[in-house]
Amino acid sequence: MGYWKSKVLPKIKKVFEKNGTAKKAAAAEAIKSFDESKEEINKQFEEKKSELQPKVVEVYEASSTQIKTLVKEPKEEGLKKHTVAVDKFLEELVKIEFPGSKPVSEASSKFGAALVPGPVFFVFEKVSSFIVTEEKVEEAPTAAAETATTSTTTTATGDETTTAKEKEIVIQEDTKEEAVDKKEETVEKKEEEFLSLISEI
Repeated sequence: MGYWKSKVLPKIKKVFEKNGTAKKAAAAEAIKSFDESKEEINKQFEEKKSELQPKVVEVYEASSTQIKTLVKEPKEEGLKKHTVAVDKFLEELVKIEFPGSKPVSEASSKFGAALVPGPVFFVFEKVSSFIVTEEKVEEAPTAAAETATTSTTTTATGDETTTAKEKEIVIQEDTKEEAVDKKEETVEKKEEEFLSLISEI
């Protein structure tokens, strides 16, 4: 056993350390190359923005919840945990010709998403710009509906002006008071029944 620990194990460790170091160096080179092409990617992104929107939203909606979370809140530990899902998502972006996705997908599949977080998050940031727009569009009708319900209305006499929300609150308070009154009545009846049973005993 001593021979194994002193001779063989250190050699195995060196082999793995060399592979790990070489992989990190190659990943760093890929990151550097990607950073140099960011300007060109941004131009392509702006040119294709309108035609990419529906495709990106479709790919995003079809992706897993882990990917959706990573797109909205990019974290390196999430990349480490979900590398397979990240690679799959990047491949889907390559299919729709999303700018910058091809070199990022290649680097991610070759070195692992955790070793090239900058480029992956750059692509995710671009994807999230479409998603945020979609959410804002959905929020706008909701806000319009709220303003419609809070519009002022005049009563039949015309003396007082109240909002629809105030009426809702008053109605809800009335129903709550009625429910409390009913509960109190049932409690009183049960107490009377209980007292009558005790007096019989």
